[in-house]
Amino acid sequence: MADGARIADPAVEARLARLDELLERLESGGESAEALESVGLLTEVYGEALARMLDGADAALLDRVSGDELLAHLLVLHSLHPEPPERRAERAVERLRPAVRERGGDLEWLGVEGDVARVRVESGGGGCGSGCGAGGGDVTEVVRATVLAAAPELRAVEAVTPERPKPPAFVPLATLTTRRGAERPQEAR
Repeated sequence: MADGARIADPAVEARLARLDELLERLESGGESAEALESVGLLTEVYGEALARMLDGADAALLDRVSGDELLAHLLVLHSLHPEPPERRAERAVERLRPAVRERGGDLEWLGVEGDVARVRVESGGGGCGSGCGAGGGDVTEVVRATVLAAAPELRAVEAVTPERPKPPAFVPLATLTTRRGAERPQEAR
């Protein structure tokens, strides 16, 4: 990138995925301790440079930087994101909500308890048909991955499913159609 060309978001995502693969390989191969240490030191130095840049940033720049997915990822990586994890996780759920609603489901942010995010997940069903592509478990997994990517400081995401109303108790039809006085024969006196 010596020519100053910018990398499009899909290409950035592909590079990040490849970087994750390479780091996993380094971690699993014990002889690569120097490579891991180099990556760690480079990350620390770049994090310090980013922190120094943000020290002089005004609110408008902080908003723009934290709103950009790639830059927000870097801020989180270096524990520099100006928003608390709870707010980032809530925004992630709100970004997913229209797609889930489109498929007949819904999401509701319930908050954070300790270091666990809680989200009500209602899977689509009725009008969705077979072309939806995502069942309840798939939706829950997407919610988990999205929330933890936005707020990796959280330990887990608890998907709370709504309680279904209990069906009414069975009432025999005969009890509804029989008159009170006619229920039992009168006893002779």
